[in-house]
Amino acid sequence: MSQPTQQSELLAEQEALARPRTTGEGPVGPKGLSQGQIVRKRFLRHGGAVVGVSILAAILALAFTSVGWGPFAGWWKYGHTDITPLVHDGAPTLSLAPFRLGEHPFGQDRIGRDLFAMTMRGAQQSITVMLVIGLIAGAIGVVVGAVAGYFRGWADAVLMRLTDVVIIVPALLLAAVLSAVAGRRDEGTWFGAVAGQHGVLLLGVFLGFVLWVGLARLVRGEFLTLCEREFVDAARLSGASSMRIIVRHILPNAIGVVIVNVTLTMSSAILLETALSYLGVGVKAPDTSLGLLISQNQDAFSTRPWLFWWPGAFIVLICLSINVIGDGLRDAFDPRQRPFRASARSGR
Repeated sequence: MSQPTQQSELLAEQEALARPRTTGEGPVGPKGLSQGQIVRKRFLRHGGAVVGVSILAAILALAFTSVGWGPFAGWWKYGHTDITPLVHDGAPTLSLAPFRLGEHPFGQDRIGRDLFAMTMRGAQQSITVMLVIGLIAGAIGVVVGAVAGYFRGWADAVLMRLTDVVIIVPALLLAAVLSAVAGRRDEGTWFGAVAGQHGVLLLGVFLGFVLWVGLARLVRGEFLTLCEREFVDAARLSGASSMRIIVRHILPNAIGVVIVNVTLTMSSAILLETALSYLGVGVKAPDTSLGLLISQNQDAFSTRPWLFWWPGAFIVLICLSINVIGDGLRDAFDPRQRPFRASARSGR
């Protein structure tokens, strides 16, 4: 007789816990949050990630509105190719106390081009390459990793051997070949014509088809683990197709790994583009990028250091912002991440 009594007591206790608590103003209880709301709250609690988003948004707004982009005109009076007489021997006219931009806030180079306009144009090109690489590498890496990890067998073997081949091919060598072919515009080749008009997009597409291998391996590992979970077996028994299982059941559980690694790929991509432009196989003049500005002004570091400081500062800010955003996304998507409270531990 004691067992039914214990069961009834447990049921009564569960009903009491499920019943909302009431106050003078009405029922009070824990409000259910969706997965997106939980992720957003965790991300907003990450102070570094919020600062990173703010800095990156400010750089994007400044770069794409100041000197214009495509058919849209900018509010800055100089373009990145305009040559004007030197003002104060090209020194920056920016003043903080009192705040004043002056004629050339970032200074001028030796021939009179405005460094602010060139830096903004360089930031545009570097960010464009970074976004194109992130989209292409992310899409290819997710598809290859998902197919290899879910279907396994011959599909896994073929895709992973393809990944090994791409890994051993040096991106710098391929970029040098691409740059040499694109530079032969006098021969009238279709590739040279496309490269002359859309060189930055072409560079981003090329690097995107090279930098997906790391993400593919990580996604494959996640799929191999998640395919053994009970919810995948339940989806198979219910008659769900392989595409539905991959897209609706497995991929949402691996989205944290995907987003974090895409942000890290974008951060390394902008450094790679900077290195390629620095070595002369990336963005070519008369266009410019942050890496190309550093390469062109490295000899003036001791005499005109501002020509080196400003592009380098923007590279550092962009990369740091993306890295801390990736850290915030990792903490937001990982349910095992919990903030450390030193006061609670000391109390214990």
